[in-house]
Amino acid sequence: MPWAGRMVLGSLGVLLLLVQVAAACEFGPFPYGDTGIVCRMTKAAALLLNQETAQLIQTAFRNARFPNVTGERSVRLLGTVAYGLSNIQVNELSIEKSEVELKENDAIHIAIKNVTAVFRGTLSYSYTGAWFLQLLHSVDFEIESSIDLQINIKLMCQKEQVAADASDCYLTFHRLTLHLQGEKEPGWLKQLFTDLISFTLKLVLKGEVCNEINFLAQMLAGFVHDLADNFVQDEDIKIDLSLASVPLIKANYLESHHKGLVLYKNFSDALGDSVFSPSLLSEARMLYFWLSEHLLSSLASAAFLDRRLVATITGEKLQALFEVEDTEVQRKAVQMIFQGASYNKSVAKVWSLAHPQISVQPEGTVVKSLVAAEVNIFPAGEEPLMVLYMEKEITVTVRAAYEENKLILHPLDSRSVVEFKVFQCAADPSGNEPSIRNFLQTMISVVGIPEVISRIEPALTSMMNSKGLHLFEIRNPEIITRQGYVIVQLDFGFPNHLLLDFLKKKL
Repeated sequence: MPWAGRMVLGSLGVLLLLVQVAAACEFGPFPYGDTGIVCRMTKAAALLLNQETAQLIQTAFRNARFPNVTGERSVRLLGTVAYGLSNIQVNELSIEKSEVELKENDAIHIAIKNVTAVFRGTLSYSYTGAWFLQLLHSVDFEIESSIDLQINIKLMCQKEQVAADASDCYLTFHRLTLHLQGEKEPGWLKQLFTDLISFTLKLVLKGEVCNEINFLAQMLAGFVHDLADNFVQDEDIKIDLSLASVPLIKANYLESHHKGLVLYKNFSDALGDSVFSPSLLSEARMLYFWLSEHLLSSLASAAFLDRRLVATITGEKLQALFEVEDTEVQRKAVQMIFQGASYNKSVAKVWSLAHPQISVQPEGTVVKSLVAAEVNIFPAGEEPLMVLYMEKEITVTVRAAYEENKLILHPLDSRSVVEFKVFQCAADPSGNEPSIRNFLQTMISVVGIPEVISRIEPALTSMMNSKGLHLFEIRNPEIITRQGYVIVQLDFGFPNHLLLDFLKKKL
């Protein structure tokens, strides 16, 4: 559950990632049996992301490397005319609008309407007339064009990852007007070369622009995969985002399914039968993430093995922990435990003794763990002294939310259960002093558990933001728990500078 927000990483390239997978990938006999993570993007999100398509198309035109265009034609009275267009560059590019349509079980169809562009370069020509008279000329030219593009994006599965294929690309020319040396009035020379080169030029423009679009699509698909991998990896702990089944393409949403297995050193993770079904998600929000209970449990186990489930508490935090109530009983218990030592000369350590057990229920995520706590004091001029050691079984139900770019974890006190397994106190060797145990029971439930959770919240928020989550405008996120799984649903705003920064860096 705390890792749910991290998965928002995928929305930058979901237009490229959630498409039909070729038969090169083999999956099991059950459609969703190996699914640990699901991402569903509805048509509303696809329309929003399509607004960024203009950036990609403009980059494709500007970065296309147009070859020199040459040709030769026999013309009455002039003889043989040879011509060449060189130094072709694109200027004054604009796009009127872009439309996206989801074709069920096919591809994402993107229609770019009325792309106006001005191509500039140099026209060289020669012709051999009567008596073998040869004339050579060179003039600057300008071509005004109006073009529609249609791109059908499909993806192929390569090693359980997705590679984009945008080679199904068409250009339709509504206007292709040639101007020579700035002359706007038609003349015989302009008419001659318009007729000679227009067909060849259309082929060149289509080939180079479509090749560039396909190249950018493939590069962006790789970028998105790397970005997603980075989002779900923290040091040695990583989540396997390999495809688990063929993604769905419906008229109103796209959906991809991933294995979601935790990878950590020698930790062995295997998913049983997944409970996922497409009917578990709706279409009202822009983006949905479905996370299996198994994924959350495996992440907790990996965190335990990586020795992350350890907290050290000192100073004012320690004082706030033990001074939960200002009563005579509390003061007596604290005095007995610390033997008069100040909080500044004391330290408490809390850590998990075994793999935490995670289960997801409608009320929230239930965490059950065997935890050890140790308090040491440092008397002046003496060796450190352990004054308290206890092992306890703790069960707590936690609800999660994401507000103002922060992860919020709320423990439900009514479900918190603390059971002592081992209890050693220097002030009570026999364990017959009930006031100390009762005080510690209250301290753990009322203050201890919230204190540990309050440390987890900023740590996870900081980790998610370091992956770029804060760059997205996340609107009205909801984290919903059900029997055996978590659903994260939200609307979002797209950080357009992210795509621009990527293009500038790569091109």
